[in-house]
Amino acid sequence: MENETLFNEWLIGLGLVSLIVVIAAVLLILVFLAAKRILRLAGSALEIVTQIKNNTLPIWELETTNKVAVDIQNEAEAIQAHATLVAEALE
Repeated sequence: MENETLFNEWLIGLGLVSLIVVIAAVLLILVFLAAKRILRLAGSALEIVTQIKNNTLPIWELETTNKVAVDIQNEAEAIQAHATLVAEALE
């Protein structure tokens, strides 16, 4: 091989390696930018999820409300039964 041919092949190799390094750097920058965007969107999503949680807390309290309503109904039925017994006794 002549020196000129060897030098040309070395330059081609250097160009290819440089191109690969530039492509890798661009890809790393794109990954970094995507990660920053994901982090920003995750922060926004966390705020929205917190709002949804706060807005739906009353729904979870419905179970307690239902239990209290059932207790009130049971007591009202007991009062009605006792009132019926008293009314029958007074007749």
